[in-house]
Amino acid sequence: MILSLHLFQARRPERDPLLAGWRRRVTDGLRHDPRHGDRLLFALNPPQGYFPDFLTPFESRAGLLPALDAIRATPAANLRRDLTLLAADNRLPTGAAALARGETDALLALTDSMERYRGLAIAPFWNRIESAVEADRGQRGRAMLSDGADGLLASLKPAMRWDGRILEVRHYPVSRDLYLDGRGLLLVPSFFCARTPVTLVDPDLPPVLVYPVERLGGLDQPPEPGRRAALAALLGRTRARVLEVVDTGCSTGEIARRLHISAAAASQHTGVLRNAGLLVSRRDGSTMLHTLTPLGRAMLE
Repeated sequence: MILSLHLFQARRPERDPLLAGWRRRVTDGLRHDPRHGDRLLFALNPPQGYFPDFLTPFESRAGLLPALDAIRATPAANLRRDLTLLAADNRLPTGAAALARGETDALLALTDSMERYRGLAIAPFWNRIESAVEADRGQRGRAMLSDGADGLLASLKPAMRWDGRILEVRHYPVSRDLYLDGRGLLLVPSFFCARTPVTLVDPDLPPVLVYPVERLGGLDQPPEPGRRAALAALLGRTRARVLEVVDTGCSTGEIARRLHISAAAASQHTGVLRNAGLLVSRRDGSTMLHTLTPLGRAMLE
């Protein structure tokens, strides 16, 4: 959600043409429901540079509601520290002062704004966002199973480079070293992360690295007639079997071998399922990997 605010406000939208339709829909939604309190939320999340650590608490790994609870419980000292850093390069609205003091009403207004924005910019597109993230998880899982932690870290190229000892994030805006000291590293795949992975500024917080996933066609749905035709073409026993095989993630060649069909037939069936929104496909070298979308898994179940 926070990173989508950055991309929404980006001054050069041509960098991410797959999000152009999403940006127009969010703009129209904000225009029809202007809220004064939302101004602070946008000011806290400039399109480039630093943004406050307290907006992405570690508790968010358990979901939105625990994250909002953690934000409302942020100590005033942390709020002052983060907002002081932000104000060094950005002009903040007057409401930021009450937030820096940790006033309950200001924190409630902020999290209310976050929930409104999520309902407008994230919730309607969640199936496609989750599908892209699940496709990335599938790729990382295969790398981990094949070559262990080294394979997982090596698969994060080109945004990152793993030399067996150091994970280097290329093109990071500032030069800094982060030592894990045995704490582990939480990798967070993100649909709205730009090309450069993101970490937290405070070295005392749990180490987190957010990295971009392939957007797999963006957030625009195909036209309604196209979806109806794709679902009509879906019916048939073989494609139902393909859904079962793809449930755990597999390649086109694996589908062909397991169902005793040609590679061309497997490719045709996965194309129909993909057009119907039931699976997503991504290329890994010379291999095309397929994973179910939440809609595809729901249909299978």
